[in-house]
Amino acid sequence: MDRLISQPQLSPLDIPIEGLLATPSARLPYQRDVLLRSYVLERAEGNVIIYNSPGVSSSANAIRDLGGASRLLINHSHEALYGAPDLDVPVYVHDRDRAEAARAIPVAGVFDQPQMIDHDLKVIPTPGHTAGTTSYLWDNGSRRFLFTGDFIWIEHGEWKAVVLDSGVRDEYLDSLALVRELDFDVLVPWGTTDDGPSYGLVRARNEIHDRIDAIIDRVRAGGNR
Repeated sequence: MDRLISQPQLSPLDIPIEGLLATPSARLPYQRDVLLRSYVLERAEGNVIIYNSPGVSSSANAIRDLGGASRLLINHSHEALYGAPDLDVPVYVHDRDRAEAARAIPVAGVFDQPQMIDHDLKVIPTPGHTAGTTSYLWDNGSRRFLFTGDFIWIEHGEWKAVVLDSGVRDEYLDSLALVRELDFDVLVPWGTTDDGPSYGLVRARNEIHDRIDAIIDRVRAGGNR
């Protein structure tokens, strides 16, 4: 991947939708039509990075120009495959994914239950994709962004699950039922197929129910998506 910081006067961070900063995308090595991104949340209490990806390193100078970041929140342990970014930022992950993540990236802290980070960022464990998969709900005052990682991603415009272990299918269904009742405006997964935007804009409340109900039906019937 080209390191865009070769032109440090130009910020490599993108604004896919108002209120959100995104790093440059990287292709998933084993599924080349999938683009991964990390996101920088600009907050008075301290900027936060959601998801680990190569874009964090290529955007390191731009993130430092914003004042750095107080923490990097991992959705699930698979993000550690890219190793520690070239940025001094403590990494947090759910306790159930800590052991796997720590093999490739230093882990500064863990969480094991729903909690708030200051007044605007909610930590929501959503096990299913992995045992420690965790979503994050950020209210920036204008929009509510739900970061679901690979728990709910966008494949060719459709919200999908990624069930890897049938042994945690019931946990996945419970997590989907939980997220179905959340109030959010934008779904922001870790990865999306390259034929659409990097986020899903919610235009009406019933759209959340309809899209997640469709996922629940597929997962309950034994599907992996």
